[in-house]
Amino acid sequence: MTKKLIFTFGLFILLTATPTFAQSATQVTVAFVNSAELLELYPEKEAAAQQLLALSDNYKKELELMQNEYNKKYSDYITYQSSLAENIKLRRMQELTELENRMQQFMELAQEDIENQEKVLLEPLKQKIKEAIHAVGVEYNYTVIYDLANPGIAFVSPSAVDANPYVKQKLGIR
Repeated sequence: MTKKLIFTFGLFILLTATPTFAQSATQVTVAFVNSAELLELYPEKEAAAQQLLALSDNYKKELELMQNEYNKKYSDYITYQSSLAENIKLRRMQELTELENRMQQFMELAQEDIENQEKVLLEPLKQKIKEAIHAVGVEYNYTVIYDLANPGIAFVSPSAVDANPYVKQKLGIR
């Protein structure tokens, strides 16, 4: 009788423990990071920001010189327009238009250059953050890490199940 009772008790424990064990073995752990916050706290970010600020200041100074040249030519034109011959008026108006176009092109190129420099300076930092997120995900056995700064997933466990084949099958797609 005691053997039967022990066997029943052991079977009961085995049956109740198995689902708990199975759940813990396939437990999904989700975490989140904020890569924008991490980037702001990164020590090299300040040096990159200073370089970008210096570049921006250089472009602003050059644009101010161009603006001063334009303002002087415009002022001269307004002052002397009544005493100028028609051909000279047309030439000076054309010069002013060309200066306006050069300033516009300069601003566009400056903006593009600043954006490119920002990518060059910040991309290595972003890559280091991405690698650190991946290392943390593997080390702490997270299934998924979401990034609050960028809508999307920053890390997916290598052991995560790819559901694409099941969804394709459900949709009838090969």
